[in-house]
Amino acid sequence: MMSRPQHQYQSALFWADKVACLSQEDVKDVYRLAQCHFLMEQYHRAAHLLRSRNLDKVYHICRYLAAKCHFALREYELTLEILDKDSVPGEDHLFDTRSCQTEQPDIDADTSPSVVFGAMCLLRGRVYDALDNRLLATQNYQKALNLDPYCFEALDCLTGQHMLTAQEESDLLNSLPLNLRCSAEEAKLVQFLYESKLKKYDKPQEVSLPGSFTCLSNNLDVRVATAERHYYNCDFRSCYKITSQILKEDPFNAACLPIHVGTLVELFKKIEIFYLAHKLVDLYPNNPVSWFAVGCYYLLVGQKHEHARRYLSKATTLNRMFGPAWIAYGHSFAVEGEHDQAMAAYFTSAQLMKGCHLPLLYIGLEYGLTNNPRLAERFFSQALSIAPEDPFALHEMGVVAFHNQDWEGAYKFFVNALKKVKAIGDEVTVDKWEPLFNNLGHVCRKLKRYDEALEYHRQALVLAPQNASTFAALGFIHSLTCDFHSAIDYFHKALGLRRDDTFSVTMLGNCIERYLAEDHPSSDWGLTVEMDPSLPLSTTMLKILTRSDATQESQAQQDALIHMKPTADSTTEGVVNMIEMDMSLESTGQENSGV
Repeated sequence: MMSRPQHQYQSALFWADKVACLSQEDVKDVYRLAQCHFLMEQYHRAAHLLRSRNLDKVYHICRYLAAKCHFALREYELTLEILDKDSVPGEDHLFDTRSCQTEQPDIDADTSPSVVFGAMCLLRGRVYDALDNRLLATQNYQKALNLDPYCFEALDCLTGQHMLTAQEESDLLNSLPLNLRCSAEEAKLVQFLYESKLKKYDKPQEVSLPGSFTCLSNNLDVRVATAERHYYNCDFRSCYKITSQILKEDPFNAACLPIHVGTLVELFKKIEIFYLAHKLVDLYPNNPVSWFAVGCYYLLVGQKHEHARRYLSKATTLNRMFGPAWIAYGHSFAVEGEHDQAMAAYFTSAQLMKGCHLPLLYIGLEYGLTNNPRLAERFFSQALSIAPEDPFALHEMGVVAFHNQDWEGAYKFFVNALKKVKAIGDEVTVDKWEPLFNNLGHVCRKLKRYDEALEYHRQALVLAPQNASTFAALGFIHSLTCDFHSAIDYFHKALGLRRDDTFSVTMLGNCIERYLAEDHPSSDWGLTVEMDPSLPLSTTMLKILTRSDATQESQAQQDALIHMKPTADSTTEGVVNMIEMDMSLESTGQENSGV
């Protein structure tokens, strides 16, 4: 009767009760009756049925079911007490294969002891997650996988919450006893599927499946993993193409939605994210991804940061472990220059997403804005150690090197970042990369590579033709090479776009005066680097200014472009282009949601 597939749990409960009575409470029948209570969400009845007969003290599978009932009731301490009874094999030998063969009366012949112990570890991990003990939660998820390599839930908890570093992921994959628990062919399949979930920072490659499993290349989970790799490698267009197709086939794919939301934000698709957010809120009001999408929409449209915080806070209330929402929540403060609140949110996400580089990147950006370049460099280095191919992390390291007047080091970081961007493909045409070209121009100017600097600034103009600071940078370089005629032309263009640019006004006057007097400067004006903590962030920006030795005062000019990347997760990018007395060395940053 229990095997009937109609999902008529009340009917199953009725007959299971009669069978248990007729068999005079045979253990198997009592266990199945408890299962029916559990499926009917009658958790107190199920737990009482098992514990009043001391079945949880004799049978591991009964103990697991009783503990699961109390977990569903959010009685976490009692759940741990049941799971950790003395009669359960001790911690040291619980995960020994031999201890899993403990002889007990057979209740469920289809479930091996190792699978039961693995399920208990999974449940214990969920309890520690609920109690905010991430370390013990991670350890138990790993043990669950070692006991039962087919326990995908444990892997999903580890990867979905970014609980492991890249090295820890590799160690976990290598430690799985696939040869002991799986057939040779199944081991290859499990290895492939888990690798696709774990190595999200690797370059996306064409799916290569073992032997008879080639038909899985169109499997949605495999395609979601590929989209996530594109996302973390900054190939947002390819990611969007894959996620859009997935959602056409499966409109509410839970694994795909956070990545798709992040991609929509990255590509500034306001209308799409608006309709998606409304649909999700209508259908899944208790899903944190729904409110995360709403919050990201308000971040994207700008000037709605209080609204964004309201909805992102709701997302974190529904699931406080949802890291992308914490990152976006930090962005809502960052755009207003509220550095302390932004860093608090970023640190929370960093604790939740140990294996994701985005929280570390944003913490570094905030430290840079609060004039603490040493701590900024430390967090940028940590972000780069997790995502060594990330162009945004490389760019920020270049910004720090520029601040330290390490022109050669800054040049290497920027050039490396540019190589990564070009490797993406058509993404180099997106205007978000304009600051990278301008910064290369600034560094080349410091290195007196004036022709190269001019070329980089011209490439920046192709991406953002109406940027006054780029025209001012070109004018400044022409003035350094004594080409005052061209310098005057560029400063005029800069002032045409931004009339109150004090630097361009000052330099235009100097160039006209020198051009008329034919008095050529003999050397570059000395430039220093300054952090400007007063800059209101456009989600994730570290701003570095260069200053001329001129004595005139200047008002900082601000042009903000918001590009967000929640996550996964979640996350966000921003670009601030500024100029004060001289040029600005613009800076970009990167998030994730999500996913």
